[in-house]
Amino acid sequence: MATKHRGLLERLDRAIAWIEAFILAAGVLLLAALSISNTLSRNLMGTTIPGTFEVTEILMVWITFGGLAYGVRRARHICMNAVYDQLRGLARKGLLVLTHISTAALLFFMAWHAGHYVWDVHESGRTSTALGIPMGYAYVIVPVGLFAGGVQYALSAWKNLTHRELYRSFSEREQYEESEEDPARSARL
Repeated sequence: MATKHRGLLERLDRAIAWIEAFILAAGVLLLAALSISNTLSRNLMGTTIPGTFEVTEILMVWITFGGLAYGVRRARHICMNAVYDQLRGLARKGLLVLTHISTAALLFFMAWHAGHYVWDVHESGRTSTALGIPMGYAYVIVPVGLFAGGVQYALSAWKNLTHRELYRSFSEREQYEESEEDPARSARL
């Protein structure tokens, strides 16, 4: 029975990863197409495409927050490793788990407040100026992306608590390239 649930969870995780990748790819491609079209329109016809600035801003929000969980899932987030790299063993794992739990808690807290903000914007009926896009829909990705990022950090912390190896994310094991230039570092690892 546990294997059946694990298979279902793995398929769900793959589906969510695909959705995240689709949001990123579609957003970047649409942003590029819109920017190129607007530039060509401005240079060839002397006029810009109405609403380009608004759509560009909304796409940047969707790319940023839609890609947050994807970055965490692939361990492509920014890391400050000065202290972490000096630690070994349980201290290293403890710091990794602490930072992942703290980051998850912060992202959940931010998702909660962002959700309230988006709901208030939706209830106010606020729309974009040129195209009349409901801003509640434009911003809905913010709490969703923050929450999904928090889930990824929480999963990573859980994985580190239940496995001997170190994991930078739920699916990415920690790996350092050994350098011939620093034999002392290689010996410590």
